[in-house]
Amino acid sequence: MNPKIRAKEEELYNLVKEIEALRMAHQGEEVPDYEFTNLHGNIKLSEMFGDKSGLFVIHNMGQGCRYCTLWADGINAFLQHLETEFSVFLVSKDDPATQRTFANERGWRFQLASHDGESYAIEQSVEEGEDNYPGISYFVKRDEKIFKKNNATFGPGDAFCSLWHILSLSGRNEEDWFPQFNYWKRPES
Repeated sequence: MNPKIRAKEEELYNLVKEIEALRMAHQGEEVPDYEFTNLHGNIKLSEMFGDKSGLFVIHNMGQGCRYCTLWADGINAFLQHLETEFSVFLVSKDDPATQRTFANERGWRFQLASHDGESYAIEQSVEEGEDNYPGISYFVKRDEKIFKKNNATFGPGDAFCSLWHILSLSGRNEEDWFPQFNYWKRPES
């Protein structure tokens, strides 16, 4: 292995460990009990926890975003592992029927809810000043209150989509490859 690459990987590893420690120590900020809609009607943020004390909310821009689809495809692959400890919802501005149709087409097993571009999308955006921005938030319940403990944005090259790191090994990056909803395959003759 290239020693310069190895040294930078060690630096990155140590930075990731520092970020982990900061996230663990962060208590979070109290948030309102936002209301969403799903195929069954209205659902409050507090109800999205189910019987879990922690809730991951994936902020997805909806069926029109190839990159959001890529992240959701990846997270869906380990959803069953996350759900042993946490409730996990994917939210977007799309209406519940559109969400479910698209999720079924992709084979996603997420619980879904629509924020319809309302106050949750604006006030709890993972990127300040942006609404409907892709990312993930983690909420906890304490003493009947809801706290946003941590959040992060999604974007090409981030740590939440392993594909970028695999591409990097080939000497390529997010500027050399673009996700598609479907990939053309040569018909068999």
